[in-house]
Amino acid sequence: MQSSTTGAALAPATSSRSALQILIMAIAAFIIVTTEFLIVGLLPAMARDLDVSVAVAGQVVALFAFTVMLFGPFLTAKLAGVERKKLFTVILLVFAASNVLAALSTNIWVMALARFIPALGLPVFWGTASETAGQLAGPGNAGKAVSRVYLGISAALVFGVPLGTVAADTLGWRGSFWALAAISLIIAILMQLCMPTLPSSPAKEHGEKQTDILKQPRFLAHVLLSVLAFTAMFTAYTYLADILQTLGAVPANQVGWWLMGFGAVGMIGNQWGGALVDRSPLGAMVLFLTILAVGMMAAVPLAGNHMLLIGALILWGVAYTALFPVCQVRVMNAGVKAQALAATMNISAANAGIGLGAIFGGLGIGEFGLGALGWIATAIAALAIIVAVLMMRKR
Repeated sequence: MQSSTTGAALAPATSSRSALQILIMAIAAFIIVTTEFLIVGLLPAMARDLDVSVAVAGQVVALFAFTVMLFGPFLTAKLAGVERKKLFTVILLVFAASNVLAALSTNIWVMALARFIPALGLPVFWGTASETAGQLAGPGNAGKAVSRVYLGISAALVFGVPLGTVAADTLGWRGSFWALAAISLIIAILMQLCMPTLPSSPAKEHGEKQTDILKQPRFLAHVLLSVLAFTAMFTAYTYLADILQTLGAVPANQVGWWLMGFGAVGMIGNQWGGALVDRSPLGAMVLFLTILAVGMMAAVPLAGNHMLLIGALILWGVAYTALFPVCQVRVMNAGVKAQALAATMNISAANAGIGLGAIFGGLGIGEFGLGALGWIATAIAALAIIVAVLMMRKR
């Protein structure tokens, strides 16, 4: 009787501790992914301070993304055997140090180094966080635990940029990086103090067969579609703060709040995307890419009329956020026999698109001016729609 009472008493305590550990994982995910996207909202102020154009400053976005794309699958596989608590703590400490370096940057080259270093750790954390959350929660609770960690990732994807912009208005762009560094250090300490020692991933049986999906033309087409979608999204989104400030005449101290509204509306798209992708992954792609194209194309010419601009940004924001889960689920479904590898490939594809978008957007600004970004991004979205339709017809 005593032992059963003790067991009943221990269960809530264990559950409560597990919830705290998963919360720490979610906050860590938010900080790590925010470190990638925060800089988009800081580009105008950072470019002025480092004495470079916004288009040149935007290339550090491309550098981060291409580093994730190129090194992500390799590093995730190589570090799969490292004990999780140690791995995550070290990653957070690296992020803290790199954010300090970014805050102290005196030129674009130092900033580039400060962006390259954390880009090596982001895919490793992202690729192993969900599995670790499942271990912490225990059997029967893995799904809820994973969703909570991914809530941190989704919040960073949607709110990381506007939060950085708002922080830049109050703390300065360097202050934003100092704040990220401090929070990264705090979470690293909490990770070390509160997380249990967790085993690394066991060696997968028949691991050599995991790569068989890379020989499937249809799976590769799905990866290519993600590259095109994210290229379209980030050709314009990388420079959205500059569009609002320069073309929309939005005061610099209000740009962050506009981006915050863009992200808040986008959370609706996150729900819709998650619901529709289960019914028809490619159909959801076509739908949201079309809405994205309309929103991006309309935003620039309507920038002078704030009421109409808000309407365009609502369309843009809903589609932008919806495409994150749609692409992830679509690629994982296409690689159903090796979903972990498929998920990593989609992360690499997304970052390839983010990098290409920053490059194309920068080139477009240099060649045609900021006003052309909407048309360039829409043209890439149209190409992605064509690819999706062709894939639907050949299914």
